Amino acid sequence: MAGSKKRLIIGGMAVAVVLLLSVTSGSAQSAAPQSGTAQKPLMAEDAFKNVQVLRGIPASEFIETMGFFAVSLTANCTTCHGDASAGSWEHYADDTPLKQATRRMVLMVNSINQTNFGGKREVTCFTCHRSDRIPRVTPTIAEVYNSTFNPIEPDKLLDPVPGNMTADQILDRYIKAVGGAQNWAKITSYSAKGTSQAYSEDMYAAEMYAKAPAQEALITHTEAGDRTVVFDGTAGWVAMPSDDKPIPVLPQIQNDVLGAKLDALLCFPPAIKQALTNWRVVPSITIDDNTIKNKDVDVVQGSLDGGKTPVNLYFDSKTGLLLRQARYNDTKVGLAVTQVDYDDYRDVAGVKIPYKLTVSWLDGQTFYVFTQVQPNAAIEAAKFGKPAPPTPPKSAGK
Repeated sequence: MAGSKKRLIIGGMAVAVVLLLSVTSGSAQSAAPQSGTAQKPLMAEDAFKNVQVLRGIPASEFIETMGFFAVSLTANCTTCHGDASAGSWEHYADDTPLKQATRRMVLMVNSINQTNFGGKREVTCFTCHRSDRIPRVTPTIAEVYNSTFNPIEPDKLLDPVPGNMTADQILDRYIKAVGGAQNWAKITSYSAKGTSQAYSEDMYAAEMYAKAPAQEALITHTEAGDRTVVFDGTAGWVAMPSDDKPIPVLPQIQNDVLGAKLDALLCFPPAIKQALTNWRVVPSITIDDNTIKNKDVDVVQGSLDGGKTPVNLYFDSKTGLLLRQARYNDTKVGLAVTQVDYDDYRDVAGVKIPYKLTVSWLDGQTFYVFTQVQPNAAIEAAKFGKPAPPTPPKSAGK
């Protein structure tokens, strides 16, 4: 996608969903356990007004579906919801010509898939629009002869390819590159302090807490209140100030929880082999984009959900370090990818920890840059508990 298009999407959408989707991924169909008890997810029609063709899906999936629309058409919130929706959640319920057209398109795409592909999703908004508001029907010579090739992110598990290294060997090399299992066994927790910055936003102070085997919390301190993404080892939540989204504390559900668990496990690399199933090595590629510059990588796939969608892991062919993970969320209208890039690995108590995380999803991107990491930090249990609804600090004058 061209840079100008990307800025258009992210500038309008990132504030509304910046943390909701940044570190969660997965199909949202049923509730994850919360502190050992089953919990029904908040449904779209209960959280938002005037929901018509997207009823019956969790609110978190509904919001990510909006991101799929945005990236498919190069749009932002006000494009479809109207100028009055800027700064007013009430006006998001207003009917506009584009909202009505979108509803018709959803029904049309569903009909195409049902009639021609037995209900299997083969056609989505992106199939025709390709980030254009009005789908183009005529090819151009420039696209045929002047475009550059970029590897396409695989959205399904590929057939394994024979090579010099197996998945186990690549994972073992990674564990060795970050200090080895023996040194990591001495690290039971760590905390980090630094900054967080999303597209079109100011830089804010941020904190990260991780505790083995699989607990993680990311907290960003904004003038409107804290943004928090937390996973306690079983359940997770996303909390954001009401200025940013209309649901102050949203429980993670089903594969959202699996994605959050993967992020938490990757804080302690020797756990990686237990994080996924269906391991396989697929063709190596070279990545050269905004966050990874001209790196040859070994690509290993696994799955979180029994093989329905892949998790793609990219390891530096020279150093063995994990550079990127990409995973998918099965939304009502198509698969939405979440990507986490790892950079600036530094030595901490005999192991290597990335001091920079870039979290990207279809309609937003957040950069975490840490300046200090404390190994074996004493972290109070409350850091991994369900967060309270955010409130602006007194110093914010609100």
